[in-house]
Amino acid sequence: MAYETITVEKRGEVDWLTLNRPESLNAINLKMVEELDDYFGSLFNDRSVRIVVMRGAGKAFCAGLDIKERHGSNDETIPFGGGYGFQGYLADVYVKMRRCPQPIIACVQGAACGGGFAFALASDIRIAGESTKMNCAFIKLGLSSCDMGVSYFLPRIVGLSLASELMLTGRFIHAERALAVGLVNEVVPDDALEAAAQSYVDEMLNASPMGLRMTKEGLGLAVDAPSLEAAMAIENRNQLMTSASPDFREGMQAFLERRPPNYVMD
Repeated sequence: MAYETITVEKRGEVDWLTLNRPESLNAINLKMVEELDDYFGSLFNDRSVRIVVMRGAGKAFCAGLDIKERHGSNDETIPFGGGYGFQGYLADVYVKMRRCPQPIIACVQGAACGGGFAFALASDIRIAGESTKMNCAFIKLGLSSCDMGVSYFLPRIVGLSLASELMLTGRFIHAERALAVGLVNEVVPDDALEAAAQSYVDEMLNASPMGLRMTKEGLGLAVDAPSLEAAMAIENRNQLMTSASPDFREGMQAFLERRPPNYVMD
């Protein structure tokens, strides 16, 4: 589909996805949900894309829900969203972000609030610009902060104590503290975000396509594994599958010959 609120720039095997409503700080409206749902839904079986870099146009990553649009909307015009209307429709975007096999790198600058914060949390790697400020804005609007997967993602990333603080108060966490508590991987000047993301992209592209996908999948399953044995069962399965790929032989040969591997899309 032709997108209006997001842009997707293809650089080889990497998609650079930009939330593109800078005049509203990339606030989430119905059209953006429709387009993100389409984009992330299409990735699961798309072997041509190995990595996604997600960012926001202008001075903010994403200020959260476009409250003005939602206030005047008619829920009858919105897809059923698993029985929850707009709530379920937007929530499914985050599920698709986690379900897609491609690692997602979030480049965050300025405000990342509410649903925008959840976009960052649903990503695999988060790079923060120095201007970054993130919060669970939901509770500031009379809602629960348990929304859009935040109650699942946040305590797994930073622990229950800090997650409780941020979710119960809605207070902002800025770049410096976010780095100190492991919420983001790196803090750089805002104008260095693309270069910082590219360094992660370059290293990930040195992994085999199957190995990269199965590492994201394995991490997601291991986080919720009920036991060490359950996690190891997934590890054993993934290693047997990747070792049967021609890329394993190429990776071993490249290591022995001290050269970059030449993987083919499997």
